[in-house]
Amino acid sequence: MSKSLFLFCLSLLAEKTNSWPWPSLWSSGNPLKSTGKVLNFLPVPVTEECLSDDSRRTGLCLNAYECRIQNGDSHGPCALGFGVCCVFTASCNAEVANNVTYFVNPNFPGLLNDVGECTLKVKKVSDDISQIRLDFVNFNLAQPNRKTGVCETDTFVVSGAGSNDLKFCGLNSGQHVYYDVDDVKDAITINVRLTKANYNRMWEIKITQIEFAQRAPAGCLQYFQGVSGTIQTMNYAINGRHLADQDYVICMKQEQGMCSIVYEPCDENSFKIGPPITSDTVEGSGDGGSTSVISLDEFRECSDRVMMPCDSEEFLTTQGGPGICDLLHCGNTFCSDKETPCRIESSTTPFVIRVQFGPGNREENPEDNLGMCLKYEQQTC
Repeated sequence: MSKSLFLFCLSLLAEKTNSWPWPSLWSSGNPLKSTGKVLNFLPVPVTEECLSDDSRRTGLCLNAYECRIQNGDSHGPCALGFGVCCVFTASCNAEVANNVTYFVNPNFPGLLNDVGECTLKVKKVSDDISQIRLDFVNFNLAQPNRKTGVCETDTFVVSGAGSNDLKFCGLNSGQHVYYDVDDVKDAITINVRLTKANYNRMWEIKITQIEFAQRAPAGCLQYFQGVSGTIQTMNYAINGRHLADQDYVICMKQEQGMCSIVYEPCDENSFKIGPPITSDTVEGSGDGGSTSVISLDEFRECSDRVMMPCDSEEFLTTQGGPGICDLLHCGNTFCSDKETPCRIESSTTPFVIRVQFGPGNREENPEDNLGMCLKYEQQTC
């Protein structure tokens, strides 16, 4: 509980003990007679996030009346019983302006298999709001084209901040993204477009408005905090395929006392971005054929790739932006064949990974384009 909320509650108890004139409100001759409970229009002094009574969703601590007139749902008490944990939920063709809102498909938690569009408008609650964070609690849309990675059947699009649109499809439960809204004056638009029936969809997306002081670092689509964790590309799933047209940065907060970070694949099959890269040069083999080798220059032209930080200055370029070391990875292995176990350590800060997946203008084996799943752990100084 915050200090201000605690002091408020103490003051209420003190004032009631000192015969503050609340009892007259429910005396026998008063038209506002109550059953002895505090009237629900008494204000809750500090609007804070709270956990709903099912411990599943986050709400705002408001008085019961304010929650009701804002079309929220009460889910348990907060502020020592002076308020309720008010959870806001919205679906298609709605406009919301709350610190925390859950955007769900019609009939949630039921599945949706219709065609059509579902649009939500999100307005900033104040001019100090700098980002919108989307947590994909449940996100199950149709898969992209298996050979190209293009979202064709279903699309989830976030727009409203110029040309910086986000576009996803497939399975992304557990993922999160940040969307910059510094220059947004009106509202951002979240649009889900479904073009074919008989696909079972479900989405439940927590939308949190972030003030400037709490924003993720500029340029980070994803921002992970903690000494260790797991990062995945979008639509990383069994029988999935990484999406086309993606260019973003994944950031890990450098925790106190940590000077480097180690990355390793989640398992032996968790790094597949394009066809395998040949490592040995063989030309003019005995049967008259030849084995082509991808040189360093050709390797750097991988249309689908990730760029990892590295410690050697010889790899530094301006292509990756400030502070990003242009050591590229693509193919079906995260490390070279000689590295066992497969671990890459970097002391380059900030801790970032850039994902660059090109346009879906070619067809490739989906088994070679699963995407990336990495575990990371920061190392002490």
